[in-house]
Amino acid sequence: MRARALRRLVMTLPLAVAAVSFATSPILFAQAAAEPAAQAGSMSIAFFGAAVGLGMIVIGAGLGIGRFAAAAAEGIARQPSAASQITGAVNLPLFLLEGVAIIAEVGVLLIVLTK
Repeated sequence: MRARALRRLVMTLPLAVAAVSFATSPILFAQAAAEPAAQAGSMSIAFFGAAVGLGMIVIGAGLGIGRFAAAAAEGIARQPSAASQITGAVNLPLFLLEGVAIIAEVGVLLIVLTK
């Protein structure tokens, strides 16, 4: 069970990284614009990119946490005597996944707010 949970975590983390890089790419390209009118147009693209990236982060984290919870519930239903061991084994990856999602969300919000 730990190998499957770790594999799911490893599959979810690149989604969060891709979402952050997708959200920041319009902002990085917007800094190259020299004209104020072009810069105003690129700001709306930057906010759109940040919104899409933030949505991808939340969706990815939600899917990952949902899969962990479903696997834990299934494992506890199959073997109720090992409920404390299953819960203990699932908690750390859940916390790590939640932490990565929160850090990515804070990063996207900081980029938006500093613009």
